[in-house]
Amino acid sequence: MIDVVRWDPFSNLEELHDRVNRLFQESMGRAVGRREPAAAARGWAPLVDIYEDTDGIVLKVDVAGVKREDIEIEVTGDVLTISGERKMDEQEGREYLRMERPCGLFRRSFNIGAPISQSDIKASLKDGVLEVRLPKAEETKPRKIQVETT
Repeated sequence: MIDVVRWDPFSNLEELHDRVNRLFQESMGRAVGRREPAAAARGWAPLVDIYEDTDGIVLKVDVAGVKREDIEIEVTGDVLTISGERKMDEQEGREYLRMERPCGLFRRSFNIGAPISQSDIKASLKDGVLEVRLPKAEETKPRKIQVETT
């Protein structure tokens, strides 16, 4: 009996993609034993999830290791900017064999694209995730109109 093996033409492509990504990460990674990594000078970008619900727009930003006081959030017009710094854990006599967690300054800007109530924006930091809530302006929220009988 012959075994039939289903061939997935994209499996090789995914493996190649992963290998190329690892190659770039390793070549651009931090050098062994250096106190100030090159990556810190050019900054990094935290990962962000953005979704919309009935009340507004919510951003969830991965900022593990960044202190609350090192994060700035600014709204100018319809652009939200989140910036900050993850500081390098420096201890005398420590020689790193590998450093993959980025450190240094970061800055992300997003076009909001919807009218929001800027005075009601809230931000919280929990378990390394920054959550920014941008409430919709009242005039853009859905409103039910009651039909009257005459």
